[in-house]
Amino acid sequence: MSTQDSPIDSDQDRPPLALIAGPTASGKSDLAVRLALAIKAQGRAAVVINADSAQVYADLAVLSARPAPEEMQGVPHRLFGTWDGTTACSAADWAKAARNEIAAAHADGAVPILVGGTGLYLRTLLDGIAPVPPIDAGVRLYARRLTLEEARAALQREDPEAAARLNPNDTTRIVRALEVACSTGRTLAEWQAAKVGGIGASVDLHAAVLLPERAWLYERCDRRFELMLERGAIAEVEALLARQLDPALPVMRAIGVPEISTFLRGECSCAELVERGAQATRNYAKRQYTWFRNQPPAEWRRIESHNVDPEAYFASLLQH
Repeated sequence: MSTQDSPIDSDQDRPPLALIAGPTASGKSDLAVRLALAIKAQGRAAVVINADSAQVYADLAVLSARPAPEEMQGVPHRLFGTWDGTTACSAADWAKAARNEIAAAHADGAVPILVGGTGLYLRTLLDGIAPVPPIDAGVRLYARRLTLEEARAALQREDPEAAARLNPNDTTRIVRALEVACSTGRTLAEWQAAKVGGIGASVDLHAAVLLPERAWLYERCDRRFELMLERGAIAEVEALLARQLDPALPVMRAIGVPEISTFLRGECSCAELVERGAQATRNYAKRQYTWFRNQPPAEWRRIESHNVDPEAYFASLLQH
């Protein structure tokens, strides 16, 4: 995710963009609101923009831990519950909407604050997306009928660099690289080198990644899932199931939905539901934690405390 300076403009010449990222239950939403209030205290406006792939769906108010109106404390929030569950929100879809919201905030003289834990969303927004054309249907059918061994061998012929780079057991990425090479005549790496639409070079980015102590984070994950059940998560999944949506849709695969669905089918007890839901949440937080520790640029500040003072960690933004 690029944060390199533009060759023409200094950071101060670009409009500001705050970013608060990290795993689920790390306190991102609360910090975003407190930062917005600190900006407001200076006489400027701020807008919180969602960057979480579950919180985009209207159907997941409880299970995505979407901020309640009282938690927003009067701060405008955008892209929360914007998509209906029948429509999958891709990283490109979200990035397009986020660009529009960021531009609108800047036009109003407000500071946009991105908050969320979906690294792919953030990477697509800041770095852009590879303009890979649609894959030929015949190529897709061919690639997906291959065994893993056959796909690896085909990829070795079509894109040996990808074959050497990818995990030999990563079927999804191997097939994707093969589809792109066979359908377009160019390797996936070549397409990715030509990314378009990223805004990273046009904003003054103030990024923080929350990485609190793991034991504290996992305890929060456990309490969060129990609280979700108390606040109506089961009814939320019942409503989803009543819509008879495609099980492959992202909204049906969100953390908590498969676990509660199993409970509603009578395949586990309430106690088992609590444990399975908490475990799924911890597993997700662990994956996010690892990603955000290693993948974002080194200049994105890693914050290991769970007691974060926005005025200290975003001093340069607040001094503008």
